[in-house]
Amino acid sequence: MISAPDPRRDPPWLKRLLLVAGLGWLGLLVLAPIVAVFAGALSRGLGPYFSALSDPATLSALKLTLGAALCAVPLNMVFGVAAAWLLARFRFRGRQLILTLVDLPFSVSPVVAGLLLVLVWGRQGWLGPWLSSHGISVVFAWPAVVLATVFVTFPLVVRELLPSMEEQGSSEEEAALMLGAGAWTMFRRITLPNIRWALLYGVILAATRAIGEFGAVSVVSGHVRGETNTLPLHVEILHNEFRFQAAFAAATLLIFLSAAAVAGKAALERKAHR
Repeated sequence: MISAPDPRRDPPWLKRLLLVAGLGWLGLLVLAPIVAVFAGALSRGLGPYFSALSDPATLSALKLTLGAALCAVPLNMVFGVAAAWLLARFRFRGRQLILTLVDLPFSVSPVVAGLLLVLVWGRQGWLGPWLSSHGISVVFAWPAVVLATVFVTFPLVVRELLPSMEEQGSSEEEAALMLGAGAWTMFRRITLPNIRWALLYGVILAATRAIGEFGAVSVVSGHVRGETNTLPLHVEILHNEFRFQAAFAAATLLIFLSAAAVAGKAALERKAHR
């Protein structure tokens, strides 16, 4: 007697087809460009590769990229926790408007975001005359790079925390407060342990986006070599100058930084699963 096929099991040929299609698509979109970057970076040997990496302009771009990320990520972590707490724990008029504003950096082009920052902080912007009168430079200086990075990465922490906090509810926090715990003790002992994995995951996503941001930073930085160029901008400038090997070498730094972030994300996911 021939048994009927189990509808809950996919046929083996379909699994193999999907596996080949998925791996092929990933290889075409992800693996092939990475291999091409490293092939171009090492096309003239290890000597020119390390020479390009040790170039003062490259080191300055790397320093500014990491500095902007180190400034933006802690700020977004603090304000992201505060915003997620507000949106998850309270219901009030205007809550939907705040949710929309949180998602605004996702829906607005980074180039438009950079233009908005220029209109506010530039010399002819809303705050520009006052800043100029006090000798403060924001646009076309490193503060504008930090502001642009904060703007484009702000939703990542909030959007990772919000579903987790809404799912957990507030019963444990209310119980701690009824037992006499202060607000800070309640946050440190109850809230933070419950959201730690979502918070760390959001921080990693924000750091990765901060390192690779191009559009908004390109508008506000001024492209001053050695001062306001981040690594993505430095790669573009080297490529436009037809220094392809140096551009590929600088791009490998971005790949290494992204790979470190992805490895950290995978480690956190394994721990959270356990």
